[in-house]
Amino acid sequence: MMRLPAFNWVGARTLADAAAAIAADPANTRLVAGGTDLWPNLKRRHQGASTVVGLRGVAELHGIDGDPKTGMRIGAMTRLTAIIGHPVLRAAYPGFVRAVASISSPVLRNMGTIGGNLCLDTRCTYYNQNEEWRQAIGYCKKEVGETCWVATSSPRCWAISASDSAPLVSAIDARVKLVSKDGERVILARELFNDDGISYLTKRQDEILTELLLPPAGGLQSTYWKLRRRGSIDFPVLGVGVSIQRGDHGTVTQAGIHLGAVQSFPVRAQKAIDALVGQPLTEETIALAATLAKQPATPMDNTDYTLQWRRQMVEHYVDGALRELAGLPPKAQPSREGRFVFDV
Repeated sequence: MMRLPAFNWVGARTLADAAAAIAADPANTRLVAGGTDLWPNLKRRHQGASTVVGLRGVAELHGIDGDPKTGMRIGAMTRLTAIIGHPVLRAAYPGFVRAVASISSPVLRNMGTIGGNLCLDTRCTYYNQNEEWRQAIGYCKKEVGETCWVATSSPRCWAISASDSAPLVSAIDARVKLVSKDGERVILARELFNDDGISYLTKRQDEILTELLLPPAGGLQSTYWKLRRRGSIDFPVLGVGVSIQRGDHGTVTQAGIHLGAVQSFPVRAQKAIDALVGQPLTEETIALAATLAKQPATPMDNTDYTLQWRRQMVEHYVDGALRELAGLPPKAQPSREGRFVFDV
């Protein structure tokens, strides 16, 4: 049985209490929301903490409110299951709800929170092992070792972003609020993530992610496509978050394409976006955008499936997502296992 290490527990009741507790020793304090990521990491000694601050009792971090016409607010401690079952979110932000619904399994979605998923630790074949296994190889750069076993000559860690919600909220230009003892700031969700497997968040150690702010839903179309071996539980091997807005004549006026699980952060496919904006959403423009979307994807040998095949799937999944938003017949159909069978 894996046991938690010893630590001091602070059950915060207000946001001010939580901010003060983490400010006392940011480097050695962890925040826990649903615990579906932190508790296993502590048990496997991936992470350590002298103090853990529990956020469950902070009422202001819970709940969903607002209006799709002006934007919706979701507290960081809102359970994933609550998001999936919320009728307004399901109608106005179907892509976001689909991304959340793809996370793990029903049991863990009952515990997990949206703030926790956005701040999910990066993952790697060489990191997400038990203590004895990691010790046997001398650990890795993400821990206490000196080598990234994915790219042994690399000066950085290449652990991948494993959040399902992150690519989608990045694609729709959602924002997040960060609060510390010294104040608060609001940033675009995509600015929360950093291209580094170790320092994967731009959030300061003394900051708390308190809420997710969805943009006005008028005219917004979005979807999320996920590649994984099984139809449940598994982390993404590829996650594609796509959004578009179209003008009166069907011309794309705004677009967002972000790729998850191909680097240490959700990658913005800027050339693919540029190919869509100002153009009608036709088979030809979709095909061009899907081809361009593959360029910034640099998957490495640190998760399931071969990296070459995963990179090929970027083009197919972006193509499928855009065809779905355009109302075009799909080239791919979901299999019973939850994966996609392509006619290519």
